Amino acid sequence: MDRIEWLAVPSPLPSGPLAVGVTGQGVAAVQFLAAEVPAGAPRCADPHRADAVTQAFAAYFAGHSRGWTLPLDWRLVGTEGQRTVLETLYRTVGYGETVTYGRLAERSGAFADLAGSPGLAARAVGQMMGNNPLPVVVPCHRVVAADGLGGFGSGRVGLDVKRWLLTLEGWLAPTLDWDGPG
Repeated sequence: MDRIEWLAVPSPLPSGPLAVGVTGQGVAAVQFLAAEVPAGAPRCADPHRADAVTQAFAAYFAGHSRGWTLPLDWRLVGTEGQRTVLETLYRTVGYGETVTYGRLAERSGAFADLAGSPGLAARAVGQMMGNNPLPVVVPCHRVVAADGLGGFGSGRVGLDVKRWLLTLEGWLAPTLDWDGPG
């Protein structure tokens, strides 16, 4: 198994640049607060891989790309159930669309044992979104509460990131302080 190497990717997000972990298989991790990448973590030495990742994120943030063609390395996904839910999200909720936590739980089929407790399944999906090692690319920002926006990791900055991404994708209307592409 090859190691994860890191690169900083410029981002217009309220959280600043992203730290993206890549392997020979693909993108393995995305972190919003690039300063949280451990000091001494190996840096991506492959300029072609770094270029492909940087260009893909730049195109998305500029509003020129509505899908991801980067290969993914799912190694940091915690459990089989979480992978099922994240893969369902990745495959079935497109750019500019959203799904509720409860609907994603149903759609994934990962919670048959909680069929009589849809609230528990929805909360489990919420926890899985909070532990998504591939945010933005596996779009946990597109998972919303039945009665509103729902949460997002990293507190206030996280909610600002979720709003920014949903505004970029046209699900939320831009506010006067919107600083995204045209």
